[in-house]
Amino acid sequence: MAFTLEESAVADYARDGVVVVRGAFSAEDVALVAAGIEANLASPGPLVAVASEADDPGRFIEDFCNWQRIAEFDQFIRSSCAASIAQQLMASSTVRLYHDHLLVKEASTRQRTPWHQDIPYYNVDGFQNVSMWMPVDPVPVESTLEFIAGTHLGPWLMPRTFKDAQAKWFPEGTLADLPDIEADRDAFPILAWALEPGDAVFFHMLTVHGAAGSSALRRVFSVRFLGDDMVHAPRRWRTSPQFEGLVDELPAGVAMDHPLFPLLIG
Repeated sequence: MAFTLEESAVADYARDGVVVVRGAFSAEDVALVAAGIEANLASPGPLVAVASEADDPGRFIEDFCNWQRIAEFDQFIRSSCAASIAQQLMASSTVRLYHDHLLVKEASTRQRTPWHQDIPYYNVDGFQNVSMWMPVDPVPVESTLEFIAGTHLGPWLMPRTFKDAQAKWFPEGTLADLPDIEADRDAFPILAWALEPGDAVFFHMLTVHGAAGSSALRRVFSVRFLGDDMVHAPRRWRTSPQFEGLVDELPAGVAMDHPLFPLLIG
């Protein structure tokens, strides 16, 4: 399904590395994704994780790569306008699925999503990429995903474990650390939007982002898309998600032409 973005939205994405698209998805799209989320929660996949601490009043649940077994996710990815929006933002002739990601913060979850970039945790390289973050519940601004405008232009910053801030991917000192954004929020160009079902934010995989906890149920479906210049980049570290055995099937530096990453446009 095609969706024509305003030129201003494409320009905002190119400048900031993130854009909000209001009313991108129909009530039927939202209901389809909501049904998929409930199916996923009822039958978690092998990559499911609880990202919150045991003493958290709520829970932060994540799961990855379920489009092949959750029919609603597969249908949404293939039939909605998400890929069309991604194509325009990436300025790409092709759009390939990278993976899906479920993020559910139950009511009263206090666990933050720390500020971070995504690319250092992934097994791909290139600039033409975009992630969609689509809630099926209203999300007030205090619980929404926040972004630091312009950080998609680099550099890479030190990836750390979310719970205990360990540098497990690169040796200490080899990359600059993220600044302490929470200590002086006014010093950074933070972008954030309250969202209603049907809205979504689209952001570059290098854009620094994070989120607070949530006082109300916050169910989000995220889909990551790859464009023309994205290639396989096997890492020395465990990626998130991990695609076991892929390095034996897909050489480094080639396009992600593999059944795990179907071509959606092109």
